[in-house]
Amino acid sequence: MSAPSSFPNPDSNDLDRLHAAVKREKADLAPGTEPAPMWVIFLFMIVAIIAGGQLGPMTGGYSFDVSNPFASNKASDPRGGAGGGVETADPFQTAMKKGANGYAVCGGCHQGNGAGLAGQYPPLAGSEWVLGGTERLIRVVQHGLIGQVTVKGQNYNFPGGMQAFGAGMSATDLANVLTYIRNTWGNEAPMITKEMVEKVRADEKRTTQWTMADLEAFKDKNVPGDIPAGPGATAPAAK
Repeated sequence: MSAPSSFPNPDSNDLDRLHAAVKREKADLAPGTEPAPMWVIFLFMIVAIIAGGQLGPMTGGYSFDVSNPFASNKASDPRGGAGGGVETADPFQTAMKKGANGYAVCGGCHQGNGAGLAGQYPPLAGSEWVLGGTERLIRVVQHGLIGQVTVKGQNYNFPGGMQAFGAGMSATDLANVLTYIRNTWGNEAPMITKEMVEKVRADEKRTTQWTMADLEAFKDKNVPGDIPAGPGATAPAAK
């Protein structure tokens, strides 16, 4: 029988540790492929944020005259509400654009497509209430409506009634929304102006919601006043 070796057999665990150490060794990077310094990455992020803030408000292509934040002449700025843009446009188109934004108050019930909800909220598309007398339309939005109402031959019963949304709007904002619903979803009718809204407000100090019967007397009445542009315009065209 041979004598036992004075050297222990290699442990497989030692081999595993050796291989793992070899695997952890990283190859030398070729010149020019080293990671970018952190300060370079940080600087790039700052530049990207500033550039995004400048590009965000631009419309209609790049123009230094339009996009320059230090320019004193903003008449050519294509964005709405900045100088001679939407304010000097056709009054009807201005009302339609601003009325579309204001319609968000109405869209929850009458829907974005103006179709309403069967049995609950009547449609605005093709509605005789929208396309009929402007005095009835202004009054109903100004003071609200309660009880059953018939629209396009169908009966609707507002849950809790229609609130007086128009009472919280300026005359201009209310006129814009009403002009918008009278000329959207296939509707076409003369615009309603802020002067018309002001006349109705001066004449009526009602504090409660209307009923359909109360409004019967106004269904075919139009508030007098010039219609500056759009369908049925009566005012002379601006030169």
